[in-house]
Amino acid sequence: MHPEAGRAAGARAAEPSADPAGGFRQVGEEEIFGGWLFRVARTHLVDPDGEAFDRDVVRHPGAVAVVPVADDGTVTLVRQFRPALGRSVLEIPAGTCDVDGEPLEETARRELAEEAGLDASGLRRLAAVHNSPGYTDQLTTIFLATGLSPCPTDRSGVEERFMSTETFDLGDLPTLVDDGTLVDETTVLGLWLARHALGPGTA
Repeated sequence: MHPEAGRAAGARAAEPSADPAGGFRQVGEEEIFGGWLFRVARTHLVDPDGEAFDRDVVRHPGAVAVVPVADDGTVTLVRQFRPALGRSVLEIPAGTCDVDGEPLEETARRELAEEAGLDASGLRRLAAVHNSPGYTDQLTTIFLATGLSPCPTDRSGVEERFMSTETFDLGDLPTLVDDGTLVDETTVLGLWLARHALGPGTA
């Protein structure tokens, strides 16, 4: 194949589909559980061949996560007990978008202050990612926070009452992932994105 033809074929393959659902259609939905944080719905769908099927999905209001990096290249993480795992997990500060109409940047600043006791003069959006699209529509927006200064915390809930903070060098990220210190996917992704955004000095 001629190189130009190969590039043309690749370009066509990269173009977004006119139908992002690929021929699948949702024809209905019913709530089967409603909680304070999320709800579970049974969605009724039709596949491209016209066959009907159902899937249970978790509907989530969305979340923010913040990577707070100090001028010396250190990052502050929070350690919080996670009932689903039965253990405490090191994470970047994060929280649910549970205030109607609140801009994402304000939610991020609020969660950073509440959990880590930090205020940021600089806040930069790094990415918005679906955490687990196989079963939930949760969308988490990840921010980089710089120009940090201490402020009072305002932790709520049983787990947050016993939350603690730990500081690591951002350059130690590969080791922290390899040795199992970091297991939360949003945290790992956020730290990698922060390293890339801040440049070689943090590698």
